[in-house]
This record gives sequence, structure tokens and C-alpha cells, in this order.
Amino acid sequence: MPTVCPVPPDQQPLNEYQALRTSWFYGLPALDWGQYGRRLAVVWGLGWLVAGPVAAASFDPTRQPLPFLLSGMAGASLLLGLLLVRLYLGWRYINQRLLSRTIFYEESGWYDGQTWDKTPEAQVQDRLVSVHQVQPLMARVAWSLGGLALFYSLDASLWWILAR
Repeated sequence: MPTVCPVPPDQQPLNEYQALRTSWFYGLPALDWGQYGRRLAVVWGLGWLVAGPVAAASFDPTRQPLPFLLSGMAGASLLLGLLLVRLYLGWRYINQRLLSRTIFYEESGWYDGQTWDKTPEAQVQDRLVSVHQVQPLMARVAWSLGGLALFYSLDASLWWILAR
């Protein structure tokens, strides 16, 4: 943004993008596919710490292994789903700020919000960052959410077959 920009530096969309990309949580989709998949698998595994005992209390793993596994996997995936939704919403917020022609910002507190119209140069720069940097990350998270939805569909189908 030009130096005449009245928006505080930490509220400028490009700086918000940089902060999000370098954070340990929101930076996950920026990792290569292998690292990204491993981190999601770790989160899924951590979900088993809660879902496993709950599933074991509901279904004896020695006598009902399939219901135990299906319920445990579904429960463990809840944490992963929440993480992916939070990632998507965070990147979506930044994408909207980058694509917006005006920026809402706070000068000193929640009670004195202002708006600033971006210069044409700032609009072009922000749009380029959105299209080439942010939207691919959002697509990766969206694909992950789609894969999780497919997993839940398969899990539910197996439950339905098991119940027959």
C-alpha cells in the first residue's frame, strides 16, 4: 500500500496475508502436499485420543471391531473437520479483504471504524496476491474438506450396510 494509506500496517490486507501465511496454524495449506497430509494425519490421530475411548465405551473392540472402528474414525474426524473449516474461514476472510475495493479498519478501538478506498495500484496488487497465492490455498483446504465429506459418506454407508 502507498505511504498515504491511513490503514494501520497490521490491518492492511497484504500484511494480514503475510501474517496468516507465516503463522503455524494458517500456514498449513502452504506446505507441500506431503507435509500438509502428514500434519492432517497427526490431527486425525490426536482426535483418536478422545474418540477411541468413547468408541470403546460404546462398542467392545474385541467383540464389535467394525462398529468400534467406524465410530472411532468418525469421531476422530470431527477434530480434523473443525480444523479444516477454521482454516478455510480464515483464508476466506483474507481473500475477501484482498478483493474488496474498500478496506474497513479501526483507528484506535472498536468504536471508531473507518473505511479507505484502495488506489488502483493497490487493487491490482491485492487481486494478484488473491488469485495466485490465496485462492490456491483455499482450493487445497476445500479439496481436503471434500475428501473428509467423502470419508463421512463412506463411513455412513458402511454403518447402513452393517445395520441391515
